[in-house]
Amino acid sequence: MEQKHHYTGLSDQQVLESRKQHGENVLTPPEKESLWVQFLEKFTDPIIIILLVALVLSVGVSCYEFFSGHVGISTFFEPAGILIAVLLATVVGFCFELSANKKFEVLNKVNDDTLVKVIRNGNICQISKKEVVVGDVVILETGEEVPADGELLEAVSLQINESTLTGEPVIKKTTNPARFEKDATYPSNHALKGTTVADGHGIMQVVKVGDATEYGKVYEGAQIDSSVETPLNQQLDRLAGMITKASYAIAGLIIAGRLISYFIGPETFDWISFGGYFLQTVMIAVTVIVVAVPEGLPMSVTLSLALSMKRMLSTNNLVRKMHACETMGAATVICTDKTGTLTQNQMKIYETRFYDAAGSQCGLERQSTGKEAALIREGIAVNSTAYLDLSDPAKIKALGNPTEGALLLWLHDNGINYLPLRENAGIVEQLTFSTERKYMATLVNSPLLNKKVLYVKGAPEIVLDMCKTVPVAKDEIYAQLLEYQNKAMRTLGFAYQIIEDDEVYIREGRLQNADLTLIGIVAISDPVRAEVPEAVTNCLNAGIGVKIVTGDTPGTAKEIGRQIGLWDRNEDESHHLTGTEFAALSDESLLERILSLKILSRARPMDKQRLVQLLQQKNQVVAVTGDGTNDAPALNAAQVGLSMGDGTSVAKEASDITILDNSFSSISRAVMWGRSLYQNIQRFILFQMTINVAACIIVLIGAFLGTESPLTVTQMLWVNLIMDTFAALALASLPPNEKVMKDKPRKTTDYIISKPMAKGIMGTGIIFVALLFGLLQYFKHADVTSLSAFSPADFASNFFNFGAGGGLSSYELSLFFTIFVLLQFWNMFNAKAFLSGKSAFASLGKCSGFLAIAAVILFGQWLIVTVGGEMFKVEPLRWNDWGIIIGSTSLVLWIGEVVRLFK
Repeated sequence: MEQKHHYTGLSDQQVLESRKQHGENVLTPPEKESLWVQFLEKFTDPIIIILLVALVLSVGVSCYEFFSGHVGISTFFEPAGILIAVLLATVVGFCFELSANKKFEVLNKVNDDTLVKVIRNGNICQISKKEVVVGDVVILETGEEVPADGELLEAVSLQINESTLTGEPVIKKTTNPARFEKDATYPSNHALKGTTVADGHGIMQVVKVGDATEYGKVYEGAQIDSSVETPLNQQLDRLAGMITKASYAIAGLIIAGRLISYFIGPETFDWISFGGYFLQTVMIAVTVIVVAVPEGLPMSVTLSLALSMKRMLSTNNLVRKMHACETMGAATVICTDKTGTLTQNQMKIYETRFYDAAGSQCGLERQSTGKEAALIREGIAVNSTAYLDLSDPAKIKALGNPTEGALLLWLHDNGINYLPLRENAGIVEQLTFSTERKYMATLVNSPLLNKKVLYVKGAPEIVLDMCKTVPVAKDEIYAQLLEYQNKAMRTLGFAYQIIEDDEVYIREGRLQNADLTLIGIVAISDPVRAEVPEAVTNCLNAGIGVKIVTGDTPGTAKEIGRQIGLWDRNEDESHHLTGTEFAALSDESLLERILSLKILSRARPMDKQRLVQLLQQKNQVVAVTGDGTNDAPALNAAQVGLSMGDGTSVAKEASDITILDNSFSSISRAVMWGRSLYQNIQRFILFQMTINVAACIIVLIGAFLGTESPLTVTQMLWVNLIMDTFAALALASLPPNEKVMKDKPRKTTDYIISKPMAKGIMGTGIIFVALLFGLLQYFKHADVTSLSAFSPADFASNFFNFGAGGGLSSYELSLFFTIFVLLQFWNMFNAKAFLSGKSAFASLGKCSGFLAIAAVILFGQWLIVTVGGEMFKVEPLRWNDWGIIIGSTSLVLWIGEVVRLFK
């Protein structure tokens, strides 16, 4: 490489001093939480905390009953059941997330041992990347990664791919202040760590290393724990608070009520009898608290999320963090990167306009006879420094300058292999593209014409000025170029000259004596992914705001916004900001216009993170999409970070979900999954809370009537733990409902139990209580050996008969237990139909999982009653009683169907 100056670089002593002062050129790895800490974090779930409190109280009561001799070892079944519920919910969630995290291990770790060329002690030498220090003079060549941040001392045709930091694939670099780009994201005379040299070469002096580099700042920003609570967590917090207050209130009511009834009773006061009575009252109150806690809820939420994680993977959404499944459904804003997310991140030919000598447009289809077609093919092949990677025919990649790569891909798409054309043409002389010249020229011995040919390509205005022969009117070409440039496309002009003499045409880095003929122009763009416009429209129709956040120019960003339906040509300019304008505004000013902002161009990585945090201050649930290292801080700060499958490892590490197919349409599917999942969780809460309300009221009534609960601890464990877990699986297995995309996003302040749910829970719960209480009264005053002898008249007459009756037989307890379970069983079908606006039988054929689990619950109940014996305090029921119970309790479903029909 020709050097304009002689650089001596640092001495060995200066290297040591610089390393001591500025540190090594390595990134400080984030501290990883131990597996134990990750597991213990699962116990911070609000419902789990309530269960732990209930567990402590239950253990206390069980210990008292066991050591006082009142009850045997069976008294510990209840605390054991609660402990199992806690462990199942936490272990399952932990294992699923651990498995997902393994898939997210960074595959492309930064290799700090890569060799780079530096000048030290006046000599050029190679050192490992991690040994680079501030002050080092580094030589940069095409294809190499920049090892640290530095200021350019020399730049010859230097173009750098900054897509990992700004989203822009090619940035022209120069040391000439007159050519500095004023609105560039980073200075035109700076090269940054983690970027790669796309073309040309240069020399830079290192100014920052390691964590102090722009790449290091982004990496550090990606590790900052945003600690943003998900909407579901917030809603479960409120639900836990409501359950806690309700259960404590009922427990307080029981204690107060029973104490009042004791003191106003006819018995004389006695401290010993009062002590026993008070202890019994406290135990009943604790029982209410334990019954009120939905033991199956944490497990059901975990199972729902885990099942959704697995099923979302089949739709190209690899979920790393469980709650991200549901949080996508609550998203109100999606901040999306442009390059690689909205666009294909591969430059392609948008349109060609090549001309023959008569001024007619021509193309490669005339290759058999047209001289111009031959010149086009050969000119593109030889006047280029790019290559194609053809190792994978399904995914051909351009290597080198992306613009030149687009031209080679165009040849390939037209069935032409550029390599034989390039190899057969002997290059006599070549001027590579430079930002100063703005053109590239190659003189070759053409085997196609058996003559020397000079090929030139570059900025159309420059090429046109050098052409003496133009087959069409220049005004026509300029008009076409303006149309392309208004669409934020890159344009190139092509010209040639057939050399008939021995004149020198290239001297001192410039063309001279050229007599060029214009052969045409091309427009090149990074095209929008085909599915993006429809996916963006779906998101907008679902009430989700979409904002483009890119490091690209304002013109390009607006044009992409127009193509995807986000930006109109008459759009208010206040809906757009550049990174410089954004940084200059205060948080207060931005908060006033942040919701209406549609495009943020020339954005730096930390601008994206600030945008996310400001939106969150406006109570927005933010999802961020991105594929570059520059997106990592924003991905981490958002409630949901969505990285692309072919994005950088840092971006994937910072994200919650990876879109494996890089498709924006997969994001709208993730929203649909999230909203459907939230509905399924609501359905389960409707189902479970109905059981808990009924159980609580029964215990409350029993406390004042002095009767024991007809449901044993083991029976309640079956209902609250096993059956509810199966019900959770059944409801979670329901397919997603596309109609949810017509709804607006829910507010973060909404209660997870909506008004319709509250009415359903209380209404159905009270009806169940009335029916079950009536059955208790009937069984107490009638000796029931079969339901075939059931008397509605006796049922009605005994409802308010509070006189002394007989105890319940084992068969009656079995009947009561089975009726209680089957009422909940049929109510599960009502829960399935909740929010669907359809019959519970609608789409039942597509819900094979739901039907299978319903069958398992029914079989499980029969098995427990048939063989449960002493453990469950049951005995087998007659087949005719099974038929009567199934038929009569199914009225719960049929009444629900009638209500839905009229609604």
